[in-house]
This record gives sequence, C-alpha cells and structure tokens, in this order.
Amino acid sequence: MKYISTRGQSPTLTFSEILLGGLAPDGGLYLPEAYPQFSDADLTTMRGMSYADLAFAILSRFIDDIPVADLRDIIHKTYTAEVYGFTRNGQNAADITPTLKLEDNLYLLSLSNGPTLAFKDMAMQLLGNLFEYVLTKTGKTTNILGATSGDTGSAAEYAMRGKKGIRVFMLSPHKKMSRFQTAQMFSLQDENIYNIAVEGVFDDCQDMVKAVSNDAAFKAEYKIGAVNSINWGRIVAQVVYYFKGYLAVTQNNSQKVSFAVPSGNFGNVCAGHIARMMGLPIDKLVVATNENDVLDEFFKTGVYRPRGSANTYHTSSPSMDISKASNFERFVFDLVGKDSAKVRELWASVDNGGAFDIKHLMPKLADYGFVSGSSSHANRMSTIRETQKKYGVVIDTHTADGLKVALEYAKKNIPMVVLETALPAKFEDAIVEALGHVPERPASLNGIEDLPQRFTVMKADAGEIKDLIAKNV
Repeated sequence: MKYISTRGQSPTLTFSEILLGGLAPDGGLYLPEAYPQFSDADLTTMRGMSYADLAFAILSRFIDDIPVADLRDIIHKTYTAEVYGFTRNGQNAADITPTLKLEDNLYLLSLSNGPTLAFKDMAMQLLGNLFEYVLTKTGKTTNILGATSGDTGSAAEYAMRGKKGIRVFMLSPHKKMSRFQTAQMFSLQDENIYNIAVEGVFDDCQDMVKAVSNDAAFKAEYKIGAVNSINWGRIVAQVVYYFKGYLAVTQNNSQKVSFAVPSGNFGNVCAGHIARMMGLPIDKLVVATNENDVLDEFFKTGVYRPRGSANTYHTSSPSMDISKASNFERFVFDLVGKDSAKVRELWASVDNGGAFDIKHLMPKLADYGFVSGSSSHANRMSTIRETQKKYGVVIDTHTADGLKVALEYAKKNIPMVVLETALPAKFEDAIVEALGHVPERPASLNGIEDLPQRFTVMKADAGEIKDLIAKNV
C-alpha cells in the first residue's frame, strides 16, 4: 500500500514513511493510492470479532510495511478493557466502543471510555504505540507539533507522555477551552510535554502548525511530526469504529446505517467517508456543526468559506469552534475525481484567506451520502435536557449537536448511530447549566482543576513557536 498527496507534488511513500510527518512536503494530505475493498463475505467474517481483531482486519489492509505479528501485537496492546475502561449505563468495557440504544433505530456509539474521556483516544492511543515502535526500530526521534481546540491535545499528550524519543509541543487557544480540558493538559508535568497557550483561536494555532510544517528546512532539522487529524494514522484508526458500530446495530449486510457526526475539523466524519468508500453500507453521513457552520454551509450550497479567527464563535461545544476544516481536503480530493491540480487551485484560494465555489458538483455530493445541519447553544441545552428526561442518559454538548441534527434526518427503517465525542464531565459548566447538577467523572480525575499547571503563553506567531522548539530540542 502506497500513499500519495492530495496536491500531487510529493513522492509516493509507505505507511511508516508518512506516519510521523503529518503534512506532505507539497502542503497536501496523504491518502492511499486506492481504498481497500471489503466484500459481503468480509463483513460476515467480521461479525462477532473483538474490537482488536476487527481493527487488525481493517488496518492490516492499509499497513503492509510492519510485520504482521508486530502489527497484531501493537493493536492488541492498544485496544484493551484496561485502557478503555471507564464505562457507564451498564456497558461492557471489553466492547471498547459499546453501543447504547436510545430507542428503535436510534443509538449512541460510545467512543469516550479512554484515558482522556474523548473519542480522540480511539486513534491516539494506537498512534502513540505505532510512533514508539517505528522510532525504536529506526533509532530516530520526533518532535510532535500540534494544535488543539480541546480534546486532541490531551489525547495526544496522554498517549505520548513518557515515550522514548518523543517530545510534544501542543498549541491551544488561550482561555478558550473548558476548565477540565485545560487542566487535563496543563497539569501534566512530564518533561517531554510542552503546552503553549496561544493568544487567539484554534484556527490561529492550526495556521502556526501549518506554517512550521511548510518550512521544509526547519521541519527536517528539528524532526517535526504531527498527531492532528492531518496525520493519516489518526484517520485510518477511526475508520474501525464505523465498522464496529455498523455491525453492532445490524443483523445482516443488506441493511444500511446512517451516522451522525459532530464536526469541526472534518477528521471524524472523513473516516466515515473512507469506510463508505471501502464498502461499508452507509446510507447517510450527517455532518453536525455548531454556530461555526462553515461545513454546513458547504454541504447545503457548495461554497466553502472559512470565516477567519475574528469571525469564529466561542461556544459551549468548544472543540468544534473551527472555521477551517483541515481534513476537508481529503474529501474534496475524492469529490473532484482525485484531480490534484484542481485541489491545488482550490486551496490556493483558501490559503490566501479566500473561499471556493464548487456548487456544480452538488449532485455528486448526494452520491457520497453527505447531509448536514447546525446547532445553537439553546439547541444544545434543550437536547441535553430532553435526552436525560427521555432516556436517562447525560450527553456532552458536542454529542448534543450531533443528536440534534441526527433527529432531523432520522428514518424509521434505517438505524441512526450518533457518534459520542466526549463525556459530559469535560464540559461541566454547560451540564450544570442544562441539568442543574455536576456530571459524573472517574474518581481518578476528581480535583484535576486544582492541580498545579505548567504552560507558556504565546502570541499567534510561527516564529515564536520555532524559537521555543529550537531552545528545547
């Protein structure tokens, strides 16, 4: 399996060669030359598999440059009940991603049982083990530079803390994450973890990461790696739970399933798109945004118009406070028929602060099963209250965005699976506002907000982060 850049001007590489790098040298994102196909017989064989065995069945089609026995060991080391052990609502930790039935043909796919209580753990724990394996085999080191709006940062840091040959430099928007998210990251005292609070919004952090990644000389000298969803390893690991969710709510392979996905950076729903391209019988992929509705606007109009940091709202679902969805490029590459010259043309406009209009491709959008909707703070509060009242289940604000939009597209004869993105404990203030009480959290995380915090405040300046990396490497 070889990997190519969406912009068509980078060398074709193996999985291990792209694992540490993030952006391709031409500024594009890596994708496989072709998506492996899973047949009806393959899906039948997958029914009843454990999560780890299912992950191996899928990931081994994408990763052929790591010995089979080693890859199997890495995957089975990752997906254990000990790592993904915080369950609730009577769920079985051994399922890793338990499915919770709300009512006929309406489900939650629980993705937040990992160490940082967010779906990012599903891929990040695997990525940490893959990084360590590849670095040990090659005798190399890497300096991870990432941007987070809340959950990616903590998931990355918990996956990489203490690992040999790895430093993590994580940018986050200063004072724009929840208190719990901030504490999860900033309370870490590990010497290989560096937290940088950027005076700006998430898009400023992401632009800084891209600016550094596009400086080929600096990237090579300081061995800059990436764990944001621009990293292909993140996306392919997330493909697995779409298969797991599908198999959990169907009895045979003739049935279709829809997935509703809270969306900011487009990585999570991009994995669903890839699962569909691989043959998973998906009816609709429901893209749910908050007030930062750039993606909703695109799927309804064909116009992609990032708003810029000055026009990005700070909301009660802060991990989705993003106006420039970095993974969107992977889907558009498929949408335009893998025409890398067209992708370069479209993103030249975006990278210069503009927009692009491809409404002539709207009929083709329907072929990929995408629909969309948006949610407001009032919608989130109402959805959280109604979900608790009707089902006895407490959901976080981002999952509430997903459920609200899911209900707009639900069909009586097709299961709708809403991807849970985080536990309510990560957004305590919003849950208290909605329900009047503090949500449950693991006992080990009680009082985390009171722990000493270690971080650096920085202007939104790529030069400053380069200086900080150079001084600490």
